[in-house]
Amino acid sequence: MIKGHKRAAIGDLCEFINGNGFRPPDWKPSGLPIIRIQNLNGVKTFNYFDGVPKDKWIVEPSDLLFAWAGVKGVSFGPTIWPGPRGVLNQHIFRVVPKGGIDRYWLYLALQVATTRIEANAHGFKSSLVHVHKDDITGQVIDIPPLPEQRKIAEILRTWDLGLEKLEALRAAKRDHLTGLQQKLLGRGGALPDHWEKLPLSAICTRVRRQNGGGDHPVMTISAKSGFLMQSDKFSRDMAGSSVERYTLLHEGEFAYNKGNSLTAPYGCIFPLDRPTALVPFVYFCFALNRNMNRDFYTHLFAAGALNHQLSRLINSGVRNDGLLNLNVDDFFGCKVPVPPQKEQEKIAAALTAAKSELALLDEQIESLARQKRGLMQKLLMGEWRVNVGAG
Repeated sequence: MIKGHKRAAIGDLCEFINGNGFRPPDWKPSGLPIIRIQNLNGVKTFNYFDGVPKDKWIVEPSDLLFAWAGVKGVSFGPTIWPGPRGVLNQHIFRVVPKGGIDRYWLYLALQVATTRIEANAHGFKSSLVHVHKDDITGQVIDIPPLPEQRKIAEILRTWDLGLEKLEALRAAKRDHLTGLQQKLLGRGGALPDHWEKLPLSAICTRVRRQNGGGDHPVMTISAKSGFLMQSDKFSRDMAGSSVERYTLLHEGEFAYNKGNSLTAPYGCIFPLDRPTALVPFVYFCFALNRNMNRDFYTHLFAAGALNHQLSRLINSGVRNDGLLNLNVDDFFGCKVPVPPQKEQEKIAAALTAAKSELALLDEQIESLARQKRGLMQKLLMGEWRVNVGAG
């Protein structure tokens, strides 16, 4: 331990005050906003309480909060409250530092402790965490003198500001991409009127080939990430002996996963981005005709251009196996736009460039966040000491 530092439990440094269990009868159209777990995730809509609150329920802007029930990496853990004055709901603590403890340093120390808490916690699902107060207050951490706490907070706040700027830029780029998609590909499934529209079957060939005994990766499709190794998504290959019935895809060919999800309620379509893969036989697979631009249709499908048609074709929701009730003829009967080839190329190039900018920002954000995590580990675990007199 660094000279001048000490070690103590988090519960010795601050007070944890639980929120109130507001129930639907307490919700009113006006009054003080009730701060719930969802509001820690960025949701701007509130229920309101118009009664007389107890002092311990009150949350002021920039107060330190700790959600003790929530989703790993999303809502569970500490937050500097960025919203308005309100009242605190249950499952969230308001954290009040004691004398000699810097609030922002404590927020950072709680972030480090949260990683340990999450690793040891048991939740209803693997992503959900629900802990007791003692699980938080019993965490032992390194405590530097107050001037060093403030210096550590100052250093790491600089990194936070850098991340905030990059994330704001990313949000602006995302809005730009959405606007560009709507301008070039239409809005809400309403395709541009001046383009010829043909059934999907008219511009592609269905792929139904089976594995001929070669060694091909067994893959699945995630609505968020596209093609993934099945063993990565499910921790093991789920195919078993049924892999013999799997469809063999070649690079550039498309697969439609008609699995329902929050991200893609009508399924999702992706092109294969590697030489070969085996995919579940329930996927609808196809290869575009040679005169069709693959990138254009990749962007078109990613923008949900078929969703309006699919919503009208899908029969009675989701089956027991999680797949949408959609037959193959109806899927390939969906109308798709067929602009001139040069126009396909121009649109694809514009959207690819916009997505590349987003991908680059994602890499920069992840790199900066990784550097910050490493710096936090060194500074908050007492491995490095800061120079309080440094500018």
